[in-house]
Order: sequence, then structure tokens, then C-alpha cells
Amino acid sequence: MEKETALKIILIISIAGMLFSGYLSYTELFAGFCGASKLGMGSCTNVFQIPACVYGFFMYLIIFVISLMGLRSKKG
Repeated sequence: MEKETALKIILIISIAGMLFSGYLSYTELFAGFCGASKLGMGSCTNVFQIPACVYGFFMYLIIFVISLMGLRSKKG
């Protein structure tokens, strides 16, 4: 598999991860309920008083930025 193809796949997965964890973060922080329990995935957990889905969102955001930088440097 070429590097560019791998970076595109990682980019797509990171977008999906940001959408999913962003939804869970929004429901827990702003809507006032745990989106994971509504989806039948169990209960929400907190790490240092912050919902775990928020950490997931920022992790996927970092992966998104790094893969986007890799794709742009390949073209330039």
C-alpha cells in the first residue's frame, strides 16, 4: 500500500472518529445526557472530571491534522 493511500484511509477514519466522539461529547457536555447509554454502549466514564469521549475527540483531531499535513507535504 502506498503512503498516500494509507494517509487517506487514516484521514477518513479520523473524520468518522471525530464525528462519533464529537456527538458523544456534545450530548454529555451540552445536552445533559449520556449519549453512549442511549446508544446501548454502557455508561459514561469521567477521567479527571472530564468525559472520556472528549479525550477521544481531541485524539482523533490530532490524528486528522497529522494525516492532513502528511498528505499536503506529499503534494507540495
